[in-house]
Amino acid sequence: MDRSSMLRLIQGQLDPENTGFVCAKTFAALVNDHELPLDPAKLEMLFALSQGNEEGQICYSQLVDLISSKRSSSFRRAITSGQRALPRDVLLDQDGLGIYKRFVRYVAYEILPGEMERRWYFYQHRPCPPPIFMAVVTLTQIIVFLCYGIKLNKWVLQTYHPEYMKSPLVYHPGHRARAWRFLTYMFMHVGLEQLGFNTLLQLMIGVPLEMVHGILRISFLYLAGVLAGSLAVSVTDMRAPLVGGSGGVYALCSAHLANVVMNWAGMRCPYKVLRMILALVCMSSEVGRAVWLRFSPPLPAAGPQPSFMAHLAGAAVGVSMGLTILRSYEENLQDQCGWWVILLCYATFLAFAIFWNVFAYDLLGVQIPHPP
Repeated sequence: MDRSSMLRLIQGQLDPENTGFVCAKTFAALVNDHELPLDPAKLEMLFALSQGNEEGQICYSQLVDLISSKRSSSFRRAITSGQRALPRDVLLDQDGLGIYKRFVRYVAYEILPGEMERRWYFYQHRPCPPPIFMAVVTLTQIIVFLCYGIKLNKWVLQTYHPEYMKSPLVYHPGHRARAWRFLTYMFMHVGLEQLGFNTLLQLMIGVPLEMVHGILRISFLYLAGVLAGSLAVSVTDMRAPLVGGSGGVYALCSAHLANVVMNWAGMRCPYKVLRMILALVCMSSEVGRAVWLRFSPPLPAAGPQPSFMAHLAGAAVGVSMGLTILRSYEENLQDQCGWWVILLCYATFLAFAIFWNVFAYDLLGVQIPHPP
């Protein structure tokens, strides 16, 4: 039975008078009698939603959203009610799962803070579409790095090669009019060490986040961090070029770490404290390395070395915009006032940065290094 036929059956038998409400227990009996294809987690969510009604009913529109797996503003309320009223069937106790379902369960415990949320994700997850955004970005970065490595015959500190900055992908303050460079710099990297660090984090954190929250939300967060990174460099470190996907990587990582801290008691990932300390040490070390290369270059260079401000800008985007996205699993962002406030702040920053790039360089008489 397809979804539309199921909905017609539900409305015809459970709400023939078009009252707009359906009894949860009667609906569960209908599912069992007709063997309707409904995930167990959705039935639990249905009973959780009915807890707020004295007659144990659920709004028909909410039922349609539940069956259709649409994001709903009532999801958080259902989660809270379900944790109070429903028996907790822990996913870790389930045996006989295949390799892929075990990986999905692992992702659920890595990313989501509540058992009900984890069960909901586990039962409604589908392998298509796969987390293609992070995979494509990572693969492109590796291919670009290999191409330039072979061309320059240099795999570490590539930015010191005189031909490197001639790439049309690198952000350079002398080429600010070429707007694509504010994004495409994420495909270029200083060397093998930066590429390895970024791709590792993209695969370890970005892929699970994309599996849970979807390609649209995670790609928007990643690209927002990348764009904020280049614009922040153009405002605060005006003579410096920029390479590397650290703006997007730090947006994802800082959002995930902030979400773990905010939901510390509910997160069930093992060795939380150790992993948190290790992540902070690695991220801080990468920022320190970028600062060292910017101000104390180990080799003679024709001009300023890439800036480190993209790391900080990406982290700011992650803690603000990213945390809002990760805390809104299966909820509509457009229904949240905080989301619009953050978008307004981000848009204000973009407008200010564009104005700065158009007028400030000439007004301040900034001596920009000669573009390659």
